[in-house]
Amino acid sequence: MTDHEGAVPAIAKALVKRGYVTLTPVQQAMLDPALDGADALVSAQTGSGKTVAFGIAIAPTLLAGRETLGRAAAPLAMVIAPTRELALQVKRELEWLYELTGAVVASCVGGMDIRTERRTLERGAHIVVGTPGRLCDHIRRNALDMSSLRAVVLDEADEMLDLGFRDDLEFILEEAPKERRTLMFSATVSAPIARLAKSYQRDAVRIAATTEEKQHGDIEYRALVAAPSDRENAIINALRYYDATNAIVFCSTRAAVNHLTARLTNRNFPVVALSGELTQNERTHALQAMRDGRARVCVATDVAARGIDLPGLDLVIHADLPTNPETLLHRSGRTGRAGRKGISALIVPVNQRRKAERILGGAGIEATWARPPSADEVARRDDERLLADPVFSEAPREEERELVGRLVADYGAEKLAAAFVSLYRARYSAPEELIEVAVSPEGGRKPRDGKGPQADFVPRTPRGEFGPSVWFSLSVGRKQKAEPRWLIPMLCRNGGLSKGEIGAIKMQQDETFVEIAEGHADSFQQSIGKDKVLERGIRVTRLDGVPDLGRPRNEAFRDDRPKAKPFRKADGKPGGGAGPRDGKPFKDKGKPGAKGGKGFERRK
Repeated sequence: MTDHEGAVPAIAKALVKRGYVTLTPVQQAMLDPALDGADALVSAQTGSGKTVAFGIAIAPTLLAGRETLGRAAAPLAMVIAPTRELALQVKRELEWLYELTGAVVASCVGGMDIRTERRTLERGAHIVVGTPGRLCDHIRRNALDMSSLRAVVLDEADEMLDLGFRDDLEFILEEAPKERRTLMFSATVSAPIARLAKSYQRDAVRIAATTEEKQHGDIEYRALVAAPSDRENAIINALRYYDATNAIVFCSTRAAVNHLTARLTNRNFPVVALSGELTQNERTHALQAMRDGRARVCVATDVAARGIDLPGLDLVIHADLPTNPETLLHRSGRTGRAGRKGISALIVPVNQRRKAERILGGAGIEATWARPPSADEVARRDDERLLADPVFSEAPREEERELVGRLVADYGAEKLAAAFVSLYRARYSAPEELIEVAVSPEGGRKPRDGKGPQADFVPRTPRGEFGPSVWFSLSVGRKQKAEPRWLIPMLCRNGGLSKGEIGAIKMQQDETFVEIAEGHADSFQQSIGKDKVLERGIRVTRLDGVPDLGRPRNEAFRDDRPKAKPFRKADGKPGGGAGPRDGKPFKDKGKPGAKGGKGFERRK
C-alpha cells in the first residue's frame, strides 16, 4: 500500500504511473484533511517536491468531485514562479500529474512570444503557470481572464520578493477573485513573507515541511580553505577531483561568471555560463547542453540559476561565499535530490573564514573543514578512475578483434598500456599546485584577538640535505610573472620529473635558477628535447656550477660619483630650490618653510 492513496484518484494513479511509492514530507502534508479548501503558508526547501505537493493540494478544489476537468475555458488555477526556467519546469510537472484529468496547462513567461501565449489562452486552459511580469502584461491587456480562478499558488515566494516582484504579486492577487484559495510556498517565512500572507490569505494553515535534522541530509558540506590567490585554482582542482556528471559553480556577479567561464574554457572544461545578460534562447541552449552531456559545468549567478533543475547534479561549488544562510541553502538545494547524494563545497579564502562560519552556523549546517584537493590527490583519483573504468571488463567486439590483434603483435602490452594511459590523461586538464594552508579539526590556530579559530598560511617544512644536484637556468623571471606553483608542474610534465627531484628555485628579474637532482639531470635534458625549450617558449640552459647569486641586483647601476657640494648663495646662506644635501633645515630667505612650520630636515 502506497502512502498517497488519500489523493484525488486521478492524481494517485498518475503518481503510481510515475513510480512514486513514498511521498516527501511536504507532499504528505498536503493530504492532511485540515488543509481541505484552506489557504496554506508552507516552508519547504528547494528540491523537496513542492510542485507535486501543491499539485496534490489544489486538485480537490479544481476537480470538485469529478474525475476529469472537462472542456478548457477560463483558467481555474494559477501558479506564479520567479523565473522562466522554474515556470517551465512546473508546467512539465503538472502536465504529467494532471494527465488523467484532461487538464490543459499553459505557460506565460518572459522571453517567449507573447502572441503565441495569447492564442493559447484564447483556446482555453485549466491551469496557467507564469512569471509575475508576463502574467501582469496579459491581465492588463485583458488576455487573461481571472474571473474563474479557484486557486493561486506562489512558488518560492521569498525569491520573488527578493527579485523585486512585490508590486506585481500584489497586482495579480488584487485582480484574482476574493473567494479563492491562496497557497504560498517559501524556503523561509521572513517578515516580508508574513506580511504578504497576512494581507492576501485567510486563516492560512501553517506547514513547516523541513525538519532541522533532516534538512539537506543527502548533501555533504565541505569548506575548502585556500590562500586568497588560489581561489580559482582550488575550484579547478575540486572540479577535477570530484569529476561530477554535472556541476554548478556560483559566482556573485556577471563579471565573475564571465571571467571564470573563460578560465575554465581555457583549461578544456566543457562549460556554459548563466547570467542575467543572456537572452532566453541562449539560456535554453546552455541548459540543454548540460542536460544532453555536451557541457558538464555551469557557472552562474544566484539570480540566473534560480529554478533550474539539472539531472545528475552531484556537485555545487560556491566560488564566492553566499551572502546569507538562505542563499547557501538555495544554492546547495540544487544537488542531493531524489535520494541522490550531493556535495556542496565552499571555497573559503583564509581571510573570509569567519564569514563562512557565520553563514554555516546560521543555516544550522556542520561542514567538514579541509584543504582543497591537491595536485597529487587529483592525480591519485584519476588513477583510481582509470583502473575502475568498465572498459577493462568488456570483451572486444567482433569487428575490433583484428585491429586489437595487430596492435598487440606490433607494439606489445607495455606500449599499448602507456598509450592508453596517455590518451586517458589527455582528456583532462592538469591540476594546479596550491599554496598550503593550515586547517586543524578545530579550525587552525587562534587568531590574534583570541576569539575563535581560523586557518592560516604554513611555511613549507624545510627539507633535509638535497644531495648532489645540477643547476639549470630558465629564461623567465619575476618580470614575466614566473611563479613556482606553475613552474614546478611544467618542469614535471615536460622533464619527466617528480616534485621530490626538484630542489631550490632561485628567481631573478629575467631568469630563474632551478636545482635538479644529479641522477635525473641527464634524463631531464633528454625529455625536453634538443631544442631545450619548454612551454611558453621558455629556454633551458644547463650550468656548470652553482649560480652566483651574491651580487646585488642593482650593482651595475650603483652611482659612485662624488656627491655635489652644498649649494649656497653669494651671501653664504643656504640656497632654495631643490635644497642642499647637507642635512640642514630647508629655509627660504632665512624663514622656516611650509605654512610657518618648522624647517624640513632630510634624514641623515
